[in-house]
Amino acid sequence: MLRRLHHDQPESFAFTPANQAWAEAQITKYPAGRQASAIIPLLWRAQEQEGWLTRPAIESVADMLDMAYMRALEVASFYFMFQLQPVGSVANIQICGTTSCMICGAEDLVAVCKDKIAAKPHTLSADGKFSWEEVECLGSCANAPMAQIGKDYYEDLTTERLAEIIDELAAGKVPTPGPQNGRYASEPKSGLTSLTEYSDDRLPQNASVALATEIGDTVKRIDGNEVPLVTPWQDRSDKKGDAKPGRGPEVAADHPVDDTGIDKREAPVKNKARPDTGAPAADAEAASGTGNSGEKPETLDAPRDGGADDLKMIKGVGPKLEKLLHKLGFFHFDQIAGWSAAELAWVDDNLEGFKGRATRDDWVGQAKVLASGGETEFAGRVKKGDVYDM
Repeated sequence: MLRRLHHDQPESFAFTPANQAWAEAQITKYPAGRQASAIIPLLWRAQEQEGWLTRPAIESVADMLDMAYMRALEVASFYFMFQLQPVGSVANIQICGTTSCMICGAEDLVAVCKDKIAAKPHTLSADGKFSWEEVECLGSCANAPMAQIGKDYYEDLTTERLAEIIDELAAGKVPTPGPQNGRYASEPKSGLTSLTEYSDDRLPQNASVALATEIGDTVKRIDGNEVPLVTPWQDRSDKKGDAKPGRGPEVAADHPVDDTGIDKREAPVKNKARPDTGAPAADAEAASGTGNSGEKPETLDAPRDGGADDLKMIKGVGPKLEKLLHKLGFFHFDQIAGWSAAELAWVDDNLEGFKGRATRDDWVGQAKVLASGGETEFAGRVKKGDVYDM
């Protein structure tokens, strides 16, 4: 299946303060230079916040991890768990269509979705509340047919029950997940054949369903008002300073926390360099060129009369880096071609979010070829349209 970014994208993306703190905490799991390993959880958090994964969200996460936009897009487009188009504001219903479910009536469930939501998958309902898709095996074959709605499984479905669930969700209710035919879990439909001595004493719901019912957040989106999920190596407490069970080591009530529930002594600070990671400082620092390494090259206040060169012809320079170079005062290939080693070091130190990129991709060497009227292999691919414009 060809997966592309949706044609209609929002202008920008930003994590909520709580989600930003959570995301930065995840990055600390990985050693210096390996922050890109956090790409999947951060993309997932962005999707949880917005409902689907937008291009600005992908690029924002890439910036946090000092990754090229294309590398982040590769991850987002590879895994089907990432929704690259808008989904229903209430729920996206995923019907399992693999063998067991198909044999047991998945096609009939798809027909319900076509009738009540939209004729085609990945399409919003008329009221924008729902979307649906058919997915590969969700691993609940003993309870076929089934669907995943939000965070939970709805199993042993009939067409009538799925239609009722959609109506309940539309009315603002949260239907009880799990088996929908009275089964406790995945025991035989004909009844227990073993461990029958436990059948009369068991809880009304299995542990997974009981927890989901208690939390009540099957289709709830993360809106930033939650106490941030924690990393076990960092002390955390709730907003009042009381220890939260299951959220890492217990913390004294007077343990210093800020208004997001984050330990002030260890809290990652937005737009500040993360310890030992080479991560960027604030945008203003990069725009004004306050890095300390090397020697600042001669810059221009504006492009020359002929207009700025297309700096994206240089491998490693995308639209965002081109804008940053313009802010720093670089508009032409010959400017870049003339950087000395000390000046190159200054530029590398002032590439917010992309430190070291100029040296890594040999911008000076590429710019010398382009400034002289030549063409690099990469520039040729750009002209042919073979390079995706991120």
